[in-house]
Amino acid sequence: MASLPAAGAACPCGRTDAKGRALAFDACCGPYLAGQRAAPDAESLMRSRYAAFVLERADYLLDSWHPAHRPTALDFEPGARWLGLQVRAHRVTGPETAEVEFVARHRVAGRAVRLHERSQFARLDGRWVYVDGDLL
Repeated sequence: MASLPAAGAACPCGRTDAKGRALAFDACCGPYLAGQRAAPDAESLMRSRYAAFVLERADYLLDSWHPAHRPTALDFEPGARWLGLQVRAHRVTGPETAEVEFVARHRVAGRAVRLHERSQFARLDGRWVYVDGDLL
């Protein structure tokens, strides 16, 4: 597991405030990963899951996965260096469902990897969970 960002450090998810300044991890995804509160919408959950990948928090990723689609375990690519997240769209698709289109970039052994996905989310027992996604 990677160490947590230093106090006041920018959140790995890249979310910014109204003036375009990076939000601190403690004011962005940190409370979700710490279990202090649930993500209020699918985009916030998507961003927190990206931060969890950066920080290698398999516990959070598995807990925020819909039980019907959750893998039994997660492995992280050794030496992966996460480069950024771009959320392209967030769309509510029903009273308890939404989708988020995103591009996540990282490097592994000097090789650039670009993951472009449209993810499906559902609200289950009052909290958002990742269901599955389609690669684009």
